[in-house]
Amino acid sequence: MSRWLVTGAAGMLGRDVVTALEAAPGQTVDARTRAQLDLLDEGALRAAVAEADVVVNCAAWTDVDGAEAAEEAARRVNGDAVEVLARECARRGARLLQPSTDYVFSGEATQPYAEDAPPSPVNAYGRTKLVGERAVLELHPEAGYVVRTAWLYATHGRSFVTTMARLAEERPTVDVVDDQVGAPTWTRDLADALLAVGLAEQAPPGVYHATSSGQTSWYGLARATFELLGHDPERVRPTSSAVLQRVARRPGYSVLGSGRWRSASLPPVRDWFEALQSWKNAYDTPRARSSR
Repeated sequence: MSRWLVTGAAGMLGRDVVTALEAAPGQTVDARTRAQLDLLDEGALRAAVAEADVVVNCAAWTDVDGAEAAEEAARRVNGDAVEVLARECARRGARLLQPSTDYVFSGEATQPYAEDAPPSPVNAYGRTKLVGERAVLELHPEAGYVVRTAWLYATHGRSFVTTMARLAEERPTVDVVDDQVGAPTWTRDLADALLAVGLAEQAPPGVYHATSSGQTSWYGLARATFELLGHDPERVRPTSSAVLQRVARRPGYSVLGSGRWRSASLPPVRDWFEALQSWKNAYDTPRARSSR
């Protein structure tokens, strides 16, 4: 039996991690929401880790555009707090799983980024997440795991996919960028992947990439979402990042390779469109509708 601590347990990823753990035999979970555990409270953080065998840090600053004007605040959550977690997990011998992001890369590649590709973030959010990555790798080399993922969406909370579902009901057309390419990943699949890493005996510590297989653009993902929900995908119109002009620059290509994941014999994450179909079935349930 393993005792798990999940931070950010009410967030988009945290909720699905907790659900996966509750369904897993022989696992106990201490689920802490932001209200229950402030990552910036070092004493509380150390106390929470005290009884854990595995820590999954789902708490994070995720406002990519907001981080541009508040990089120091984002770094305290995504970097400094992770440093405290890494030190405490190392001291107590707990395994630490730190989700990270494709945004640690510049997006200038033309093929999937390997786990050991040099990071070069192009926005403040990516820089702060990289601080957290390095803290885990440097301070907890015996059992620290950085698990990069990308383009997360869930049946609950706010994400690109749920936003497209809402806009499909509200607007006649939607403009979406077609010059950013990545691997959309359902949080339920990532939760299962994190559980596999947390339990794996054969997976050495270090950096792993866990995203759905395959790739698409935001435009392609929007069209697929419209079509699966019974809307005309032609209502989604392509545009460019230059026209949209978000506050924070995004990588143009951020597909992540999973060579190290395969080498560790971890279960593969399914194709992005297959996962989106499963998301649609879950999103359409009465329970999911009542929670929105």
